[in-house]
Amino acid sequence: MNFFERLYDASITIGGHGITWREIVGNLFGLASAIGGMRRKVWAWPVGIVGNALLFTVFFALGFTAHGGQVMFGQAGRQVFFIITSIYGWWIWQRNKAGRRPDAPAVQPHWATGAERLGYLGFWLVAVVLVQWSSRVIGVGWTPPSWYYWADAWIFVGSIVATFAMARGWNDFWLVWIAVDLVGVPELIHFQYYPSAALYAFYACFVIWGFFVWLRVSRRAGDPSDVDEELVRS
Repeated sequence: MNFFERLYDASITIGGHGITWREIVGNLFGLASAIGGMRRKVWAWPVGIVGNALLFTVFFALGFTAHGGQVMFGQAGRQVFFIITSIYGWWIWQRNKAGRRPDAPAVQPHWATGAERLGYLGFWLVAVVLVQWSSRVIGVGWTPPSWYYWADAWIFVGSIVATFAMARGWNDFWLVWIAVDLVGVPELIHFQYYPSAALYAFYACFVIWGFFVWLRVSRRAGDPSDVDEELVRS
């Protein structure tokens, strides 16, 4: 292999399991994006897109060597939809910033309305049924346990809902992420994607913190810049 191929497939071995640096770096970009999202910074979106692109290559087992484990179409597919919804969120937050102070937050956290909440929950449930059914019909290229289709559909659709809710500035998006992580972490551990599992477990703790930060901001009136200074000190 040439230098770029070796760099692309570079990996380390932990506990007898090979892990590409793409998986580690992709998740670190995801963590940076989550931190930027909590602080309502526009740069959170492009940073997240880079992480999604790297993780897509991991879960789709795209590499010059045989490393990569089982192809996980649900996990790979959601990276594609992350990128699509992140472009939408990037546009929304950038538009919100237009005409405001450079240090002003990109969005004001608030709860989704009853109708909005009913809409995204209904979409989530219906889409999970459709996605798991289509996955069974199409197949995933290997023989997974029966629960895999439901778990992957839950994660896939929930991730789309969470990213869209973040773009809209809804506090709900943190709660959606918790619901996704409760299924996603055990699945990743089962299939030995340990760096992703560890990062997602950390995300779960971070998400709880982020939820209360946004909840506090949504309840607080006054100058948004004061709130941002408080976030920096948190």
